[in-house]
Amino acid sequence: MPRGGPGTRHPRPAGARVPADPARPAAHVESVVSDPRLIETRRAQVIRAAVRLFASQGYYTTTIQQIAREAGVSTGLVYQYFRDKDDVLLLALMLVIDSYEHEIPPRLEGIEQPVERLCTAIHTYCTIVDRWRDATVLTYRSTKSLRPERRTLIMEGETRTNRILEACILECVERGQMRPVNRQLLAYSHVMFCHAWALKHWAFGKRYTLRQYVREGLRLLVAPYLTETGRTVRDFD
Repeated sequence: MPRGGPGTRHPRPAGARVPADPARPAAHVESVVSDPRLIETRRAQVIRAAVRLFASQGYYTTTIQQIAREAGVSTGLVYQYFRDKDDVLLLALMLVIDSYEHEIPPRLEGIEQPVERLCTAIHTYCTIVDRWRDATVLTYRSTKSLRPERRTLIMEGETRTNRILEACILECVERGQMRPVNRQLLAYSHVMFCHAWALKHWAFGKRYTLRQYVREGLRLLVAPYLTETGRTVRDFD
C-alpha cells in the first residue's frame, strides 16, 4: 500500500498515550495482528526489552522508540501489538502476577502436609521473583503510572496471590500445626519477604544464594508460629 494510505499505521510521538476507551475492559490490550502465537511471541520480546529499560532508566523517560530498538524491532511493529506505553507497562506487570497464580498452585499438588505446602508456596514465590527481579522492582516503582482501572487490576492480582498463601496458613492452623494467627498480615509478611529478594538484591545477593535466603526466611517467618506438632513435620535447622 502507498506510504500514507488509509492502512498505514504511523508511530505515535514519544510518550503519547491513547485516550482510554470506556467500553474497553481495563485488561484488554488491542493488537493489529490476529495470530495468537505471534502475538504471544512478539509481546514477550517487547516486554522483556521494556522491563530492562523501565528498570534502568524509569518508565516516564523511556520511549516506545527506545523499547523497539532494545527489542531489535521497528517502532511500527511495536504499535502492531500495543496501543501505547501504558499497554506495555500493564502486560509487564501482569507477567509477574500471572506467574504467581499459574505456577504456585501446581507446585502444591500432591503435598499433603500443610507446613510443607506453605514452605513450598514461599519457595516457589521466591523463585519467580528471582526470575523476574527487574519486573518485581518495576511493580513497586511504576504501578502508579498505570491508569486507575489498571492499577486496580494489579492490586486484585496481588490479592489473589496472597489468598494462596492465606489458604496455606489457614490449613496449618486448622490441622493443629500452627497456632492461630492473623492470616492476612502473616501472608503479607511472606510476600514482602519474597519481594525483598528483588528490592534488596544488591545487599542480599552478596550474602546468600536464593536457597539460603529462603531457608533463613522460613526460620524467621514460619518456624516461630508452629505448634509442637508442626515442628515435627519439617526440620528448619
